[in-house]
Amino acid sequence: MGTAADTAATAAAIAAERRELADFFETLTPLQWAAPSLCAGWRVREVVAHMSMGFRYPTARILAELLKARGSLHRTTDRLARKDAAAHSDAELAAFLRIHAHHPWKPPVGGLVAALGHDVVHGLDVTVALGLDRTVPEDRLRTLLDAVDPRAFRVFGTDLTGVRLCADDLDWSFGTGAPLYGRGQDLLLVAYGRRLPAGRLRGDEVHRFVTA
Repeated sequence: MGTAADTAATAAAIAAERRELADFFETLTPLQWAAPSLCAGWRVREVVAHMSMGFRYPTARILAELLKARGSLHRTTDRLARKDAAAHSDAELAAFLRIHAHHPWKPPVGGLVAALGHDVVHGLDVTVALGLDRTVPEDRLRTLLDAVDPRAFRVFGTDLTGVRLCADDLDWSFGTGAPLYGRGQDLLLVAYGRRLPAGRLRGDEVHRFVTA
């Protein structure tokens, strides 16, 4: 179990990540807001709307939406993201992250580190898809890489069978098998089940982890 200092550091990292992403999203053009993200079926708008869903909807509302979706969290989040993306302006969607920078929301599993992962990975879903180079601060990235857990792979649709993730910009690896090389933040996306644009990863099994 982490110390109080660890908890405080993670909470501070979450707040900083949300503020920095809010600043970043405010620089996007209308065409970029409407562009596809790495999240299948979602534009940048839906991703950013989804990022603040946990701050803006009380638990009772989420449970009611789950009932409507017959218990499917995927259908629930998809419907709410599309609704909110249509209802709010670009500036409002970005501002939700800044306004709620210190919100204590956490995913059902994983605690504050999972909350940090939610923000960082969805931020990368946007920046990587748009071809924009935002470097995740190393302390946040290392926290998330050290927390990669195969028990979550089923949730993310991740299949690393026979593959070892090997960061070429910091000292980190995960798994066993044929090495897959890339920046640590790109490998984090792989661990979260994302397929990346060609040219960001190297290795004999790279074809499994890039977009068609």
